Order: sequence, then C-alpha cells, then structure tokens
Amino acid sequence: MAKAPVSKAEPDASDFETVSGETCPVCHEKQLTLTEARREVPYFGVCYLFSMDCSACGYHKADLEAEEAHDPCQYTLEITSEEDLRIRVVKSANALVKIGTIGSIEPGEAANGYVTNVEGILNRIKNQIEHLKRAAQEEGDDETEQKAKNHLKKLTRVLWGQEPLKLVLKDPTGNSAIISPKAEKKKL
Repeated sequence: MAKAPVSKAEPDASDFETVSGETCPVCHEKQLTLTEARREVPYFGVCYLFSMDCSACGYHKADLEAEEAHDPCQYTLEITSEEDLRIRVVKSANALVKIGTIGSIEPGEAANGYVTNVEGILNRIKNQIEHLKRAAQEEGDDETEQKAKNHLKKLTRVLWGQEPLKLVLKDPTGNSAIISPKAEKKKL
C-alpha cells in the first residue's frame, strides 16, 4: 500500500488507504477490508496502523509498525494513581504485556497491535478475566471463579487509584512503548 501523508492534527480521508473485497483468510469470502493509516504518535514517532476486517465472519486483525527502527525493548511502569491511567501505550502484535500477577496479553497470530492508554490495557485484561469468570461459573469451577473475582476486585482498586500495580511491556521488534518519563525502559 502507498504511504499516506502524516496527520498533523485531525485525521482526514487522505490519512487512510482502504482496499475492499479481498479474500478473508478465515472464511474465504471476498468481504475483507484492508486499511492502512499513518499517524504521528507524540514522543514515539510516525507509526503505520494496519487492519483487516471481514464483514462476513467478523475476523479482525490489527497491527502497527514504527516508521523508524527501534531496538528490542522492555518498559516497566508502576501504576500508582488514576493519573497513570492516561499514560499512552503503543503496543505491536509482537509485544507481551504483563499486568502484575493478574494476567497477560500474549503476542502471536491472534494478537493485535494498537495505540491506547494504561486504562485501555487494564480494561482489555479485565474483559478477559470476566470471560474466564463466566466460563468457570458455567462449568461449576468454584476455585477458578473465585480467583477471577479476586483479580477483578484488584483491577477495580487499581482503576480507582487505590492500589498499585506493575505493567510490563516487552517487544522484540521495538514497535511498542509506554510513553511516560515514569516508565523505565531497557533493552531486551
């Protein structure tokens, strides 16, 4: 896909390139839409955001890639306040995200890349745990259900700024970052 101009302020139609009617890798219907956007992420640089969405089966895959090469890296952030929830996070599909002992977002084929904030990361983990809790309830797995409830309580306290939690982001491609002077960065 051709490279679109960098967005200076608000995105407009020239910041996106879209191709529709492609073959979906899952259902093989020609209802896949490919999108590429070029965005400036403050303190990180220009990123290309790629996505695939199938209107037939609901398949979705997204990733991002930094325009400039970055070294493999690990960021560590101690979340200690509600203000920390607004810290920007750039995550590629190759990145591993660990949230204390609560859970993780693993890299791999099903992983997505995105630009969000710490609160967005915590809410993704919260949604995973809520799904696990419902599955445990349906299966009558009281131990897993109780563990999920405890993790949800802890996440709620973190989201309310009442309890600290460590967030670790590891990316062998260097296409990820926690954009804050509070985040500790080191090479992998």
